[in-house]
Amino acid sequence: MHQWDVTPGEAIAIQQRLRSQVQMTNGIALAEIKTIAGVDASYRDEARAAIVVLTFPALEVVEEVVAARASAFPYVPGLLSFREVPVVLDALEKLTVRPDILMCDGQGYAHPRRLGLASHLGVYLDMPSIGCAKSRLIGSYHEPGPNPGDRAPLMDRGEMIGMVLRSKSRTNPLFISSGHRVDLATAVELVMRCLRGYRLPEPTRLADRLSKDPSAYE
Repeated sequence: MHQWDVTPGEAIAIQQRLRSQVQMTNGIALAEIKTIAGVDASYRDEARAAIVVLTFPALEVVEEVVAARASAFPYVPGLLSFREVPVVLDALEKLTVRPDILMCDGQGYAHPRRLGLASHLGVYLDMPSIGCAKSRLIGSYHEPGPNPGDRAPLMDRGEMIGMVLRSKSRTNPLFISSGHRVDLATAVELVMRCLRGYRLPEPTRLADRLSKDPSAYE
């Protein structure tokens, strides 16, 4: 679809081109989801990615993989997918099970150019994906209520770009947005069904934990 070894200016142009390909309607129904993959990507001295595939709705672990690679793309807010998606693709190639949907620890549509990591990855692979971020990138909102399931719209220039979801009492909310081929209501419902008493839903919680395990990369 495009090269990853590009300049920041070229990366912005790619985002502007791909944003029109993001589909905000469901390409898969909840009842059709049998497997879900949590995706966590980060950058330390190198780019790293961890993916955990679980059954749905039982959320039993099926497969875990990690990948690491050097990345020359600079740190530019709003362009993190150009640092992180290539190593996620490396990890996906190691999977023996193709998940039905990707739940990414990062932004989807809730992005200045409406193409965060979850949307970029979903469009690139033409796979259903959702963004489940731990912090806000853009937009404004009223703090949701204190109880799990309480929520408030995330707005940007008059457009609802995501949902701010309280996943656990006395914790900061999550920022949920459509990635690709999943509408916002379904994205929020899927996150709710994946909660098991922690702030993070199980797919991204387990991927986040795996990504922080040094022995996984040995």
